[in-house]
Amino acid sequence: MSIRDNEERTGAPQADSPPIENLMPVDESPKNSNPLSFVTPTEFVELPSKGRYYPENHPLHNEETIEIRYMTAKEEDILTSRTLLKKGIAIDRLLESVILDKRIKADGLLIGDKNAIIVASRITGYGPEYKTNVICPACTEYVIHTFDLENMQINFGGPAEGTLETENGTFIIHLDKVDVDVEVKLLTGKDEKALAFSMNKKKKNKLEETSLTDQFRQFIVSVNDIKDPGLIGALIENMPATDSRKLRNTYQKVIPNIDLTQEFICDNCGLEQALEVPFTADFFWVK
Repeated sequence: MSIRDNEERTGAPQADSPPIENLMPVDESPKNSNPLSFVTPTEFVELPSKGRYYPENHPLHNEETIEIRYMTAKEEDILTSRTLLKKGIAIDRLLESVILDKRIKADGLLIGDKNAIIVASRITGYGPEYKTNVICPACTEYVIHTFDLENMQINFGGPAEGTLETENGTFIIHLDKVDVDVEVKLLTGKDEKALAFSMNKKKKNKLEETSLTDQFRQFIVSVNDIKDPGLIGALIENMPATDSRKLRNTYQKVIPNIDLTQEFICDNCGLEQALEVPFTADFFWVK
């Protein structure tokens, strides 16, 4: 058998054959490319904490912003999922869906940062106009009022007058009447979930609501450097009202959070008053 016969049988190139590259043009187009991958825009959300109070191994440690995707039909499916709504985790799933960095979980977000992302996500999905029913503080009538979610202020937190920030990211607040130093921490999504679970359990069992003292138990770390839960509970139960008010007000000053307080005018009685934007069912479940 000749060399030519072998070449013809094996498909090897023959002398008078054109170069292989001319017969088989190379397709340099990307494989499995998605022509719509650019459609969903993103934006950066300013974090009230500026990442200062996350541990070093957290993705948001010292990060001043977080990148999120605009809400899509996928997120609307999450918001209307009966299973997720029943479990009370629809909002958390929404946040984890729009946050680009999948290492970040809703449970690990500081409350103020979580609130900022919730508001930003709502704006990307339905715009800044938020129309909802508000109970007038004066005449107690329901009034339809429109809030502007873009009219949001940020409280970056940090030490307030008469407080001390520790190296652990906690704060020391002195209570004058009982003369003790109370160490408080910033709450996370996990803490918020535990607090909501406790409140729902009491409601289900028809027990007295103790939302204020429950919140104190959640964020108080120690009393005069003592971390005994029994001692902390005793202080909370016997705390004079003046100290309780100071603890609440000071805590609100030191924690990073958003401020959605806006001017409210009652169409029924004419009351003009600054009112905090209520997070009702209309916030995400727009009619």
